Amino acid sequence: PVPGNDSSLDWLVKGAVIQGSVSRKFFSRWYLGVLGRMLDLDQALDLNAPDKPPAVGDSIRSVGGGLTLAYDTRDVPTNAYNGSYFEAEAIESVTSGDLDDSYSSYSLRYRTYFQLYNPLVLALDASACSRDGAVPLWDTCRLNQRGYAITEYLGKEAYQGQAEIRWKAWRKLGFTAFGGLGYIGKSFSDALQNERVPSAGVGVRYMLLDAKRINLRVDVAKSSGDSVFYLAVGEAF
Repeated sequence: PVPGNDSSLDWLVKGAVIQGSVSRKFFSRWYLGVLGRMLDLDQALDLNAPDKPPAVGDSIRSVGGGLTLAYDTRDVPTNAYNGSYFEAEAIESVTSGDLDDSYSSYSLRYRTYFQLYNPLVLALDASACSRDGAVPLWDTCRLNQRGYAITEYLGKEAYQGQAEIRWKAWRKLGFTAFGGLGYIGKSFSDALQNERVPSAGVGVRYMLLDAKRINLRVDVAKSSGDSVFYLAVGEAF
């Protein structure tokens, strides 16, 4: 269902995705790279809404390439206590099949970590996404925010900020509290235009591998109308 109105969307996507990238350090902690991507997808879309989504087709193929830029000072990439990570992507794609057009994809993300005191860590995450042109529905911007399905908010613009307090309480056991606010723009649904999306939650951590600080995480996130349970290996950001 589409939040805020009586519209509904049943969406099934199947196919193959091939993506690869290579990067090289060019100065201190900075990395520059190239990225290539090829997709061959079929989708079944049943949309009960007055507004049409961006670029819908039954069979779509896409070939794209672009540049990546990253800056990394994290102490341990899998679960940082200190440092920052910045990444940017710019991709140009050409589609064929039921859609014969092109579009551009741009994204920015910045994460930073502060060990306030041992064993308390503050983690911050901010991201921005933009699409230009005849972007297929499966490649629109979305909110990667706990508390919502990843396909619940789709648009040509998305901005998001999250904060999380991580407490390693005793030996391998830890606890977290987190909150976030997202914004979706240029959505295919008028009900979601300029929507601000809050969420908050708590979690439990159990460290599986001390050397890499890899945690088993259990989170419960509360959104505007639902509570969502997560079980995964590794931190959300």
